[in-house]
Amino acid sequence: QVQLVESGGGLVQPGGSLRLSCSTSGLSFNHYVMSWYRQAIGREREVVASMTPTGYVALYLDSVKGRFTISRDDVKATAYLQMNLMKPEDTAVYLCKATRSGEEYWGQGAQVTVSS
Repeated sequence: QVQLVESGGGLVQPGGSLRLSCSTSGLSFNHYVMSWYRQAIGREREVVASMTPTGYVALYLDSVKGRFTISRDDVKATAYLQMNLMKPEDTAVYLCKATRSGEEYWGQGAQVTVSS
């Protein structure tokens, strides 16, 4: 059974940092593209960052470039999103996704709130 479990969400002040984790089980982790999405109130879901299963090539949403870093640990079958210099505009539910051709799995989502 495939399972994605997110952790690390919470409240952080502007300029602060937060690290999200996405632990997976039941899939061949090193064959999947791992992605982080977010959905804020009044906005559509958007891709924040993705990393390939080979070569660890990463892509980022323009608004988070230089501030966010996606990474993956194939031994632990876990993906991470390090978020630095956070802004109120980063407030959203963040979702982890594992995907390959013909397959797509989602985590439950983690609330991230950036506020003073």
